[in-house]
Amino acid sequence: MSLSQLRQSVLEANLATVRHGLVLATFGNASGIDRESGRVVIKPSGVAYEAMTADHMVVTDIDGRPLDNRYKPSSDLDTHTTLYRAFTEIGAVIHTHSTYATIMAQSLMPIAPLGTTHADYFRGEIPVTRHLTPEEIEGGYVAATGEVIVETFKGRDPLEVPAVLVAGHGPFVWGRTTDEAVLNALILEEVAKMAWHSHALKPGLKPIPDSLLDYHYRRKHGSDATYGQ
Repeated sequence: MSLSQLRQSVLEANLATVRHGLVLATFGNASGIDRESGRVVIKPSGVAYEAMTADHMVVTDIDGRPLDNRYKPSSDLDTHTTLYRAFTEIGAVIHTHSTYATIMAQSLMPIAPLGTTHADYFRGEIPVTRHLTPEEIEGGYVAATGEVIVETFKGRDPLEVPAVLVAGHGPFVWGRTTDEAVLNALILEEVAKMAWHSHALKPGLKPIPDSLLDYHYRRKHGSDATYGQ
């Protein structure tokens, strides 16, 4: 992918989060990576979405070192690059403060797979990280946020559950492409909303059986997927 194409796709991902109601003010950011060149593109810090163009997108290397000094990158850059280094198959990361997913993050409540809507996109529980320690907060908060996400996914495939709730903060999602990451952010907010209301109606609700979870997930993912044309 050319740099101009990457800039444009990252711009479109950022604008999509606003269009879908996942981001208010400047509470969010999307990035993408070209694995061949190692270049990361992320939204600039504090620039109003309605004013952003592809030219505003900031270019860094995979360690967050700027390759373009026209604008400051998003303050969450080090979280994104930490995820790119650890999750080597992902191509995009999105962070929002979408309402229901953030409620779950603030409540330290993982999102269990209560139905097939969840199972179509997430193969299991969407986890909540632990809280960062005071030392982690003071010693490099943004990178530590990425590290606690990676810690949470130890032994798990991040592409099977491409989302996490950072304790007391909000959701991060990812995907192979920016379009996939946008969809995951949108579906995450919807299943968080469904889970919140389901638990309100029936506290202590149990997840669907693993057999149903796996059936629905496999319909849309992997070499044996049957969904679509």
